[in-house]
Amino acid sequence: MTTVIETCRIPPPRGVPAELFLPLSFFDMSWLHTVPMYVLNFYNHTCSEAEFHNTIVPNLKHSLSLTLKHYLPVAGNILFPLDTAASKPVLRYISGDTVALTVAVSGLDFDELVANHAREADQFYDLVPPPVPLTEDENYKIAPVFSFQATLFPSRGICIGVNFQHTLCDWRSTVGFMKAWAMINKSGGDKVLVPKTGPVFEKPDSEGSRRVDGMFWNKMKKIPFEPSVSLPRPTNRVRASFILRQSDIRKLKNRILSARPGLDRVSTLMIAAAYVWTTLVKSHGSSAEGEEEVLYIPADARGRRNALFDPPVPVNYFGNCLGGGLVKMEQRKLAGKDGFVVAAEAIGDVIKAKILDGDELLKCPENRLGKMERREKVFGVLVVYGSPKFEYKEADFGWGVARKVMILSLDQDNYGMLMSNSGDGGLVIDMSLPKERMESFASIFQDGLILRGKVYGESRM
Repeated sequence: MTTVIETCRIPPPRGVPAELFLPLSFFDMSWLHTVPMYVLNFYNHTCSEAEFHNTIVPNLKHSLSLTLKHYLPVAGNILFPLDTAASKPVLRYISGDTVALTVAVSGLDFDELVANHAREADQFYDLVPPPVPLTEDENYKIAPVFSFQATLFPSRGICIGVNFQHTLCDWRSTVGFMKAWAMINKSGGDKVLVPKTGPVFEKPDSEGSRRVDGMFWNKMKKIPFEPSVSLPRPTNRVRASFILRQSDIRKLKNRILSARPGLDRVSTLMIAAAYVWTTLVKSHGSSAEGEEEVLYIPADARGRRNALFDPPVPVNYFGNCLGGGLVKMEQRKLAGKDGFVVAAEAIGDVIKAKILDGDELLKCPENRLGKMERREKVFGVLVVYGSPKFEYKEADFGWGVARKVMILSLDQDNYGMLMSNSGDGGLVIDMSLPKERMESFASIFQDGLILRGKVYGESRM
């Protein structure tokens, strides 16, 4: 049971610009008609209700306001035109705009929520800030882009929940905002501590990107703009975390190198994605002839010089800037005896050809429209969130780094996996699945780490 104490509106401090308008790029338009992203950041922190209400909440409100000074779009709104022939959508901040912060106290079991074993997914939605309703004026539908919730678990911990529209920015941008907010909060507000390279909001612009922007808008304007106004409840879904220890990663790399000694690069991302993908396919229990599975690996395109953007998009750009690679394979091959090896090899090929190569990463972005229109029939799609190199638990509000970060949006995907560092050289893999399938997945995941027969040597990677 979680009780909402208040929902308040937090404005930027005085002295900020009176208005800010940002057009949407094709990167942004891709997300116009998707559900929001829901993220939970759990912190170990022994705290009484009195301290929470009298000290922590006022500090969070003050530091959030100070952070908005540097991140005005977070307090803004997406304006979607009622007359799509006359204008395009835009992100707007004007004086008086604010962001919602909900304050709550929960009687849920904190340690149960942050555990690794399977837990009912529905309960986590008490910790997510409710969506702010859509409004209209004479020209636009108006959709807020961010809201937050601070929830106390008395004498045990605090959760900071985030609800954001992907149309404004990707997860890297959100993590940058959360780290800035955390640093300012930890400093007590006496000093405005933000990264040395503050956020850049100016949209990527080139002749090629303007052409693609127009193509995307011609497609997106035909779809009704109806942002979610209620939180979904993923009934019968459970969430669980799985550990790949450093020794497991070495064994899996050696398994690949023994089967494919000619490979020049075997990365942790490659073997982790392949292992989870094949385990997920096997957990279904059957494979049909010709059925196709898809793995999608998003990749950050910032700082990558390519034919579309030269100079490249700045690394501190706040917005959406994602490319990626698709790996497709027949279900029966993934479920077969050599499924892990062939999956890893295919993933490695896509990473090398489509992600590590800057030109290929953003080559022909209009092809995304073709995929949206065709909606190719596949049996399952697994989306990879996170990366072994991207540590998003580091936002420290003064309570230490996060005990656990959860993306509830995994519940809404066909399938998704969140990859994070375990802190001791291993990986944590978060999954959300129907309850019966999670039991099968967990069993296959653990059994597959026990190497039978041939003993593989130690990896030199």
